[in-house]
This record gives sequence, C-alpha cells and structure tokens, in this order.
Amino acid sequence: MERLECEFFLIRYVPDAVRGEFTNIGVLLREAGRPGDALIRFTRNWSRTECFGSDLDTEMLEGLETEIGERLREVGYEQRSMLDLLRDTMSNAVQITPVRACLAESLPAEMDQLMRMYVDPVRQAKTVRMSGRAALAGTMRREFERAGVWGMMRKRIAAAQYTRSGDPLKIDCGYRPNGTIRMFQAVSLKGDAEAAKVLAYSASRIRDGVERLEGAKLELTAIVEQVRSVGEDEDAIDRYRYGVGSMEEQGVRVLTTADLQRVAETAKRELRL
Repeated sequence: MERLECEFFLIRYVPDAVRGEFTNIGVLLREAGRPGDALIRFTRNWSRTECFGSDLDTEMLEGLETEIGERLREVGYEQRSMLDLLRDTMSNAVQITPVRACLAESLPAEMDQLMRMYVDPVRQAKTVRMSGRAALAGTMRREFERAGVWGMMRKRIAAAQYTRSGDPLKIDCGYRPNGTIRMFQAVSLKGDAEAAKVLAYSASRIRDGVERLEGAKLELTAIVEQVRSVGEDEDAIDRYRYGVGSMEEQGVRVLTTADLQRVAETAKRELRL
C-alpha cells in the first residue's frame, strides 16, 4: 500500500518561556502539498498540563483547537503561511514546533499514532483509562475525524445561549447543513440514567432557543452504548431502557456507537455539498 507523505507540527503548552518547561497538548497534521485537508487535535486529558498550575484554563485551550481549525479553513493557505496563522491565533503560552515529516497510511490513522507517541503516551492511557461518557465522546470524535468533518463542526456548544444564563450543559458537537441544526451528545447509560434525564429535561428548551435565535429546527441526537454493553443485570437493562425512553419522549433521537459511521458519512455529504 502506497503511503502518504505528510507533515506535522506539535502544539505545546509553555507556561514559563524562561524556564523552558512544556508539555505537548496537540498535533496538527497535513498531507504534503495538500494543506487544505489538515487535521488538528488537542488532548482531552489535561492532567499533565494541570501540573504546571491550578489556574490552567482548559476551556480556553479546547476553544483554541476549534478556533485554529476555523481560521485554517477561512483564511486559506495561499494568503498566509501556516506558521504565521497559527502563531497569531495562539496565546503566548501555546507554541508550535517546526514542521516534521512522516509517512502515513491515512491522515486519521497517523493522527492517532502521533497523539499516542507525543501527546497521550500509552503509559498514561493505562492509568487513566477512558470509560463511560468520555469513551463515547472519544468514539464519536474519531468517527467524525475519519469522515474529515470534525474540524468543520461546532464543539462544546453552550446550552445557556439557548436556554438561560447559568445553564451548565454543553453539547459535544454540532453543525448546520441547511435549515436544520444537528447536535450530538454522548450520554452514558452505564451505572445510572442521570445524564439522560438532564438531556431530556433540556431538549425542549434548547430546541425553542435554536428556533428563536437562529431560525432553524434542531435535531438533537444522543449517542449511547449498545445495550449489550451494560451486561445481563436486569436492573442495569431497566435503567438503560428508562434512559432511552426518557430522551425519546422529549424528541431526542437516540443512536448507539454502531450507528456512528453512518452518522459521520451523512455529515460528510451534508458539509461538503
């Protein structure tokens, strides 16, 4: 199989430039000669970064990932160099390394490998193993990345802008292909159904806010585990069914991880019309 010639940059958090301490927090990867298909990904485990101080603004860093992706698409590579663009977008505490070369079977697969090598080492993953909602959200993100649309989507959408000030709920991601806004939320039904109840309670308020503020219909989708993953315990199965039923009663579309590839392919078609 012919491998792709690629280039990548490491993105680093450098809280004190004088001391020179840093930790890698992300990767930007592109195929050489085809920068328009660049992928960017930041870590979702900030434990190493938080060792530098308790005042770390993880929401700012996560928002930076979205901003960089948006500006890379909007500005275009012909108008400005990638390095100048990234340096203008990043804060003083976030820096980018010089470009490095690599060979890849595909951009998504190489991104996974680079993240394991430089950002989220295997030894860390073994001690901080994702489960529940985090695992669902990670699976959802990987499918959208494989379809090449993750960078085109809104992330961590604050429900407060549609409901009322102080609402802490944030929807994982979404996009607007036409007169309908599609939002997706990972909801784990292992253990209890509290997250399902929260989303069910919020669904109508978010829907009304979207229609009022953006003049669009909302399709809100919950991504849950497949029922067999909760085991054979009758109480666990009952909680699973209760959670699914609670969301569907409030107009939330419920899909499982088995549906994610199809969902991502639909997003690919709709966002690249």
